[in-house]
Amino acid sequence: MDWKRFDGVRHNVGPVHLDLVESYAQGRISRRQFVRRGAVIGLSVPMISAVIAACGDDDASSPTGGAGTPGTGSAPGTTPGTASGSTTAPGTGPATTLVGGTPGGIITVGAQIPGALDPIAMQDLGAYGLIAQCFEFLATLGDDGRIAPGLAESWEPNEDGSVWTFQLRQGVKWQDGSDFSSADVAATMDRLVAAANAGLAGVIEEGAVDATDPNVAVFNLAAPNGNFPALVSVFNAQTPITPAAFESGMTLDGAPNGTGPWKLDRFDAATGCTFVRNDAWWGGQVPLDGTEFQFFDDLGTMLTAMQGGSVDALIQFSVIGGDALLSSPDFKVLDIQTATHRQVWMRTDEGQFADKRVRQALALTFDRDQMLETLFRGRGNIGNDHPIAPFFPYFDESVPQRTKNIDMAKQLLTDAGIDGLSAALQIPNLQEIPELAQLIVAGAAEAGINLQIAQESTQTFYGSQWCPGEPADPPCSGAAELGIVDYGDRPTPDIYLNAALKTNGIWNSSQYSNPDLDAAFSEFQSSVDVEGQKAACKTMETILNDEVPVGLPFFYNFLSGHSTEIQGVRITGLGQMFLDKASRV
Repeated sequence: MDWKRFDGVRHNVGPVHLDLVESYAQGRISRRQFVRRGAVIGLSVPMISAVIAACGDDDASSPTGGAGTPGTGSAPGTTPGTASGSTTAPGTGPATTLVGGTPGGIITVGAQIPGALDPIAMQDLGAYGLIAQCFEFLATLGDDGRIAPGLAESWEPNEDGSVWTFQLRQGVKWQDGSDFSSADVAATMDRLVAAANAGLAGVIEEGAVDATDPNVAVFNLAAPNGNFPALVSVFNAQTPITPAAFESGMTLDGAPNGTGPWKLDRFDAATGCTFVRNDAWWGGQVPLDGTEFQFFDDLGTMLTAMQGGSVDALIQFSVIGGDALLSSPDFKVLDIQTATHRQVWMRTDEGQFADKRVRQALALTFDRDQMLETLFRGRGNIGNDHPIAPFFPYFDESVPQRTKNIDMAKQLLTDAGIDGLSAALQIPNLQEIPELAQLIVAGAAEAGINLQIAQESTQTFYGSQWCPGEPADPPCSGAAELGIVDYGDRPTPDIYLNAALKTNGIWNSSQYSNPDLDAAFSEFQSSVDVEGQKAACKTMETILNDEVPVGLPFFYNFLSGHSTEIQGVRITGLGQMFLDKASRV
């Protein structure tokens, strides 16, 4: 330990940052966990590097070293050499220098058919990826795959994490020529509060943003929150900043605008869309002239298009059916360790799954190792029926792992007085979910549970089975009694807990309500120290593992990729592909 250097860091950070620095120095969290959380709370790259160097890390010169997923040869979500084209620290501004690349031309991307391009109300990865081409976030995706400065250049909390101050990037223009300012941030947040669709319930209230200074957005939170920057980042897809005059219900195709590198040129909801370069983008001129997104309603057709050269990149593909791409020398796989998962929701308020013993029984039929190996060739982590991924710094490993136990499942059903349970398992036609459903059906049958798969297009599934708009109060109270839904990656579990599992959460298709969980979640959010968050997570893990409002058998690596004839592609586990540095080789 270089104590002189370490003390220099300690004396130049606030209380929230200091707790993280000392947690790392004392060995309570790993280097990877330190870098991940440091990015969230606004610890600068030079400061992260200084702490790692002071603590004697062998690879102190690179705060992102070792963060890549095995087999990718690069940082998460990037191709080798992506960051090498940059002359600035990650997140400080996109590089436009090409490294062996050819300027001009377009890149064609294969994507799922999106729902409505409403930045506030969207619910699917197809829409997330298109919105992110034009509208930007306060915190965006860095070259290392983590949170980095976007429309905000930096952020910092007060002593207890109840006020977060974001220094906004100056000189940014909307595509209509008007100036970006804190008034846009304040108006966006007010719209999100009203819509209650971004996991911000209980975090901010209307009028939370002080926009007195046009270059500074001061968030006065409803309660202290140690993870707040993640909730207004690219990893919370519904929080892109829209103009102050924007209204709820507006869509990108109906009112094209944004501060990002691309302008929407053409949109057809069934076939695809095109974007052209925004020459007034604050990040400088991007290498490409434009991009095209082709829409597909099934994975097989999309894979065929990739193999046939009709598209240059895929937003996402599955191991099942994608073996040829995984082994192709002409395809660069982007393999990202994420908290992306599938939730098997079960209605807890009524019907056949209202008794928690029935829910426990179904969860005991899951062969989690088989699922992970069959569906993803082991690319992921086993889940324990709660959304706190094992690589989060506050995960508590002391909660016993649920494993397959058919005898115990049968006994629980008998204890609950159930004989011959039969139910429809509602699923979307998305990625590996149909195959996952088949594995669940087979396992359930061993315990005498008869499940029938009911499959729908992603265009209708979310509004008809998972979270219908009516009845509106409480949200999702019209959901089916059993189904599988997809959840994209987040750097913290706040969105999963707040939206899907908290009482009256906006995506609470299980209609689950537990005051003890709500209280533990509040403790988690208000804790600004790692130990406080970990204690709250242990409570939440224990409650959710016992009550099983959702079965969560695994977290899986997000697979994307592109032709080796292009470079500079970055992507999040939410399907937002960034092409501002992309070019043909």
